[in-house]
Amino acid sequence: MRSVHRIRLTFTLLGALALSGCLDEDGGSGDDTSTGRVNYNGFNGLSYQTASQSGTTNSAGEFRYYPGETLTFRVGDLPLVSGVPARQYVTLLEFFENTRTELQSPMVDDEGLSTHTLTEQLVLEDTTLMNISRFLMLLNWSQNVAEGEGIDIRNRVIAQLNAALPDLTAPVDFSVSESEFTATNPLSPANQLLAAICFYPEDDELCEDPPTQEEIDNAPPRPENDEDRDPDIEYSEDLQAKKDRIENAVRSMEDIDSEDAQTYLTRELKAISTTVANRYFLDDDVASHPSTDTALKQVSVRKIGGGLSLAELEAISTRPQDVQINSADWQSGKVEYFVAGPSGGESELLLSFRPEDTYRWVRKQLRVIIR
Repeated sequence: MRSVHRIRLTFTLLGALALSGCLDEDGGSGDDTSTGRVNYNGFNGLSYQTASQSGTTNSAGEFRYYPGETLTFRVGDLPLVSGVPARQYVTLLEFFENTRTELQSPMVDDEGLSTHTLTEQLVLEDTTLMNISRFLMLLNWSQNVAEGEGIDIRNRVIAQLNAALPDLTAPVDFSVSESEFTATNPLSPANQLLAAICFYPEDDELCEDPPTQEEIDNAPPRPENDEDRDPDIEYSEDLQAKKDRIENAVRSMEDIDSEDAQTYLTRELKAISTTVANRYFLDDDVASHPSTDTALKQVSVRKIGGGLSLAELEAISTRPQDVQINSADWQSGKVEYFVAGPSGGESELLLSFRPEDTYRWVRKQLRVIIR
């Protein structure tokens, strides 16, 4: 294995890497491909490949694809996953076949309606998902992924990772147990890679090789009096402090735990769900009917821009003694209901539906007032 932070990059190499295979920041493709995104807040630096497209995700996490294609992802020369269905939003939860399968089975919430959010939280306990999420978060240039920000895997990090790969004691295997993936004695392959990467400017002291113990032992001790110290001499105490600074700057899998990864992924999932839900609305938010009018009424799901296409639709009345559901038709997106209570009563009609192109369920409500 290479020494800590031994790798050096030239500005020429960085420039060449920056120009190769990256998407334009504006997301424009100039062709008939679709644009997808890894996560919501961006995921820069993942190499991707489909049957027809290849490149590197930009700061928005964008990639190109044709419908029906699958994705292969890498970080530099390190394979991550393959066979991931390409779509508008791809999260790390969809990287693996078993977690993708789990996401297709919604759970029922306290109101008796289907929801994907409970299933997502269950999937977040998957060990392989946590291993890859923690590792990728640690490749972010800033160790912490702040709320509202994406992951930024820079070319400098990728080049150092590629240089360290040949020296690993074993391949990186995201499917092993957490304890094996995060081992520190001896270092797991994931920790070996992190130890070889410096996340500071190339000329920063923290990117130098740390002083050896022999160098520290052979250096003169620091004089007690300041006036006796020579600024051109590195004393043993100075070398020891430098060694400690460099070694403390090395990242380890322990720096981000599963709870950190779950918090980050939950934020991303919530942002995507909100974006999907904002595309849909009901043709009414509030409806008012006299108690004597017991004829069937209806409320319809609409999509901004049209082209409504639902796969499933459920509806309940929170006060069926006042307002009752008659039917719910997923093909038309219409729910029929009728007034059943006296004047002064009211109910919320809750509609839960799943658009055709996602596993996510959208929740909308209609307030019905009886006058």
